[in-house]
Amino acid sequence: QVQLVESGGGEVQPGGSLTLSCAAAGSRFRIYIMGWYRQPPGKQRELVATVDPGGRTVYADSMKGRFSISRDNTKNTVYLQMNSLKPEDTAIYYCVAEGFHSFWGQGTQVTVSS
Repeated sequence: QVQLVESGGGEVQPGGSLTLSCAAAGSRFRIYIMGWYRQPPGKQRELVATVDPGGRTVYADSMKGRFSISRDNTKNTVYLQMNSLKPEDTAIYYCVAEGFHSFWGQGTQVTVSS
């Protein structure tokens, strides 16, 4: 069992930056693939990025070059650095721990608006 708590969301102007954090409580954080997904208003949840236990990353095409995922296994935390934010990045962002079972956080709202 893994409990995930996201933080760092908020409102930012277009072109701005935010860093999301996801703190994991529970055992064996380092064995999970950690990821961020997002759900824009009125749309389905979509992949943002994942990072595996070895640090290998995968990004959705629209986030490449703007977003960066990283993990700190000593702090049981995964991060999402988001730069050059656009209004279409507005969404609820969810953290997930993927293994034999998947565990989701409650989500954090990111709003990009002028």
